[in-house]
Amino acid sequence: MCSHQPPCPTADSADHHTAVITSAHPEQGWSLLCNGTIVFDDTGELLPDGRAVHPRRTPGPPALAV
Repeated sequence: MCSHQPPCPTADSADHHTAVITSAHPEQGWSLLCNGTIVFDDTGELLPDGRAVHPRRTPGPPALAV
């Protein structure tokens, strides 16, 4: 899919999320990378073969009861 130089990492690479954005849809919360990966604002990903990568969430402070 990637036609520029140097080529972006493939979707199978550990650093696949560093590929160039080819189509951004911030109003919908996702972007398409040139290696076919769809990345979501919540850090989740959908790989070209259909596998899902769960969001990488860090624990935050506990919610306050109101």
